[in-house]
Amino acid sequence: MAFRQRIAKPLLYTTGAAALGGGILYISYRPRNIPGSDPAVAPPPGYGEGGSFRPPRFPKVKTRDEQIADLKRSGGSKGSITHLLKGDEATPQNEGDIYDLLVIGAGATGAGIALDAATRGLKVAVVERDDFSSGTSSKSTKLVHGGVRYLEKAVWELDYNQYKLVREALRERKYFLDTAPHLSMWLPIMLPLDKWWKAPYYWAGTKCYDLLAGSEGIETSYFLTKSKALDAFPMLKKTNLVGALVYYDGAHNDSRMNVSLAMTAALYGSTVVNHLEVTGLEKDANGQLCGARVKDLVQEKNGKKSDEFLIRARGIINATGPFTDGIRKMDEAGVKEIVAPSSGVHVILPGYYSPQKMGLLDPKTSDGRVIFFLPWQGNTIAGTTDAPTEISQNPVAKEEEIDWILSEIRHYLSPDINVRRGDVLAAWSGIRPLVKDPNAKNTESLVRNHLINISPSGLLTCAGGKWTTYRQMAEEAVDEAVSHFKLRTQPVRNAPDVSGTELINDGARLDGSCQTHQVKLVGAHGFSKTLFINLIQHFGVETDVAKHLTESYGDRAWTVAALSSPTEKRFPARGERISPLYPFIDGEVRYAVRHEYAQTAVDVIARRTRLAFLNAQAALEALPKVIDIMAGELKWDNKRKEVEWKDSVAFLESMGLPKSKLTATRKEVEAGKLNFKDSVEYKMYSRHDAPDDEIESDRKGNPGIKEGSPAEK
Repeated sequence: MAFRQRIAKPLLYTTGAAALGGGILYISYRPRNIPGSDPAVAPPPGYGEGGSFRPPRFPKVKTRDEQIADLKRSGGSKGSITHLLKGDEATPQNEGDIYDLLVIGAGATGAGIALDAATRGLKVAVVERDDFSSGTSSKSTKLVHGGVRYLEKAVWELDYNQYKLVREALRERKYFLDTAPHLSMWLPIMLPLDKWWKAPYYWAGTKCYDLLAGSEGIETSYFLTKSKALDAFPMLKKTNLVGALVYYDGAHNDSRMNVSLAMTAALYGSTVVNHLEVTGLEKDANGQLCGARVKDLVQEKNGKKSDEFLIRARGIINATGPFTDGIRKMDEAGVKEIVAPSSGVHVILPGYYSPQKMGLLDPKTSDGRVIFFLPWQGNTIAGTTDAPTEISQNPVAKEEEIDWILSEIRHYLSPDINVRRGDVLAAWSGIRPLVKDPNAKNTESLVRNHLINISPSGLLTCAGGKWTTYRQMAEEAVDEAVSHFKLRTQPVRNAPDVSGTELINDGARLDGSCQTHQVKLVGAHGFSKTLFINLIQHFGVETDVAKHLTESYGDRAWTVAALSSPTEKRFPARGERISPLYPFIDGEVRYAVRHEYAQTAVDVIARRTRLAFLNAQAALEALPKVIDIMAGELKWDNKRKEVEWKDSVAFLESMGLPKSKLTATRKEVEAGKLNFKDSVEYKMYSRHDAPDDEIESDRKGNPGIKEGSPAEK
């Protein structure tokens, strides 16, 4: 008996340890479903009998004019508020023309709310003063993340709200990557270690992050030795480096994601209009909000008077980000402001500053802030700062903030790499709309997550939060709106064939409840990692162009490529680049106008393509071609083309265009006669010497070996 006990205990311990170890190994290395790696939900088009090609037939959204006509119908037969100003009552012809919800603001939150409401069977309109994603939503760090630093705070401060924020964001990260696999991707991010004692600390932190992600995770974090870290990230400084930890988060193309949300909402029946400014809010006899007055800013750009008109709705949602208080004051002039704006500056550097598939996080900068260093669209993005700021439409990054980012980069990059101010291709400032809860006892304290508040007159404000949790914010806002405004959701009948194939019934699951966690966005159905090959083989576009199109438009790349001009060359057969430095082509400009409501050149260079964010000077050089293509599509006259030139150059100042270029004329750009002798770039390269084994400026500047000396011979 004693012998059995002696054998049983060690055997039990060994079995338990083996089971525990096996469980950990299984959790760490189990097969996982990587978003974007699956075959396309809708197969790529094929060839029929006789070799005829059958492209997908995608549904189209209503034109902008048709959308505006719908808005006007809600406010009365003519839609103008002229009669209201005279004291007459304008009543809609049909009660069904009144919207259930009017959303003001079409950034990530506003567009997300519109999609959520539309897929619950509600009649919804969303209006935007500028363009989709024109504010904060296009100026993010491009990450879809739970927030490693928030998890650290949650642990050290025993803050359950921080923990909830991380948990929610990790869940939303998975939905993000599932519903828009063409616009988002998994990205390994490295944490360099300069002390051995940090290895177990950060290892424990990243493993907790993996554990919290659970089934929403993808790859597990891992440790790299010094040599492996330098192999993965050769630009790292070797001094004091002892190793690195790598964890996984998501990355995305923020403004294209925002535009896709708006276009998907439009396909599901939302009325979606950009460049439409809210000038006032309407209240009924009981002091409750019942509509908004708006005017079309595009008409003003065309030199015409913009007539105001009324939109009527049962509920109004304020989703204007940093401009939240402006709408709140239209509702109640004396209301206390709740937005505490914070500036976040990012800079864009050439792609050689980072590996193409690996980012870097510096968790402790010189002043305690966090800085990311990430590959994005072929370049490198670095940021961000965090400082109080004033609210403006197109803020300009301050020189001292750019210098701070460059200084921090120098600390962890190899001294062999000369981090130069002239290497900054673009720099921008985004305004984070941090919010204070007006109902809290301490109204000065900032809300860690997002805020939903309803005023006495019925203005529902949704503010704060971050890109990763836009869908959750939208769901909660619509839940609150349905409850407060007593709206009736219903199943979506006659759902659009978003895939363009008639093979997928997207409306089958739309039962009136929130289903946005599984509503695929425009372009997602037919996307796969190999779709670019089909595009090359059919249209004869260049490889980098084909990859860019499929990763920006998903299956809609078929339409974009078809809208591209033939080159009359052997290869590529189609697609004229709007900039020789980047894979953006002319078909994207036409697609943006016809299918994505682009109304200005800035809409195209900044938010339909990302050229302005990647390289401000390249965007300036592409402007003449972009304006000419848009003029052909929208029937602009020369006066409107001049307006577009001036407005676009002024906008590029907020993207970091040097001051010396702000006075550039179109003729100078088209002739290639931009004077850049006064710019930093002029002296950055050896551009002025004739070809030689050793160019002349190098011989003169080399103090070590004198010309004609014995050493030189």
